[in-house]
Amino acid sequence: MSPDEYCQQKTVQSGSSFYYSFLFLEPERRRAITALYALCRELDDTVDNATDESVARIKLAWWRTEISAMYNGTPTHPVTQALKPHLATYQLHEPHIQAIVEGMEMDLNQSRYLDFAGLKHYCFHVAGVVGILSASIFGVSNPQTLQFAEKLGLAFQLTNIIRDVGEDARKGRIYLPVNELQQFGVTAADILNARHSDKFEALMKFQADRARAYYDEAMALLPKEDRRAQRPGLMMSAIYRTLLDEIERDHFHVLTQRISLTPLRKLWLAWKTYVRS
Repeated sequence: MSPDEYCQQKTVQSGSSFYYSFLFLEPERRRAITALYALCRELDDTVDNATDESVARIKLAWWRTEISAMYNGTPTHPVTQALKPHLATYQLHEPHIQAIVEGMEMDLNQSRYLDFAGLKHYCFHVAGVVGILSASIFGVSNPQTLQFAEKLGLAFQLTNIIRDVGEDARKGRIYLPVNELQQFGVTAADILNARHSDKFEALMKFQADRARAYYDEAMALLPKEDRRAQRPGLMMSAIYRTLLDEIERDHFHVLTQRISLTPLRKLWLAWKTYVRS
């Protein structure tokens, strides 16, 4: 199996909404974004699948070294081997990729965030920089497009947090800011014990409204000259915003189930956005 085939398999197996937007890219850009996404999956799995925190830290330290080796021209892992040829072409800078590793380490260091400022810092590392890197692959002629991509990455991560509240709680993590739990009268025990209530719904409505505000801010930042190149980001936005609408339509019953869109619906949304954009 070639490095590109390994990345393709990793991406398909993830079942991610992002995969559907990659289908509409030209081959070289598709290989680059698939390799980047596969790297993100490897880093995420290092933390999520670890049963021993010390082992996860050792693995992340290895990835830091492997990423440096990729930039020095000597990668050994299939995903870094696949990504290496695209680094210079799309100006993918090492600090941004290393920032993703730092974000994964944050999951090992803390399972709560006191306020949105702290959560936003985390979201930048695990999603904002991924947005910047992705936009660079899709094509950028106006630097403002990178601001669009960072905001959009944050909106995606906030949507993921809303969708995965129950799943994260079963891992002992609560990404909803502590001061906002207090504001709406929801306790950590309510989240950990999956107690749905009107207060919880109000809290989640607040989270959803903020996520939508970031989608709107991102769209306002996208320059007209880069709109065509950034169609994959727009496709992902259409899918994620529809998911957010579905979660709210279901009254935020995310503590005991994971709400998702069907593959066919994701493909339809991606195609419709591609045509309209």
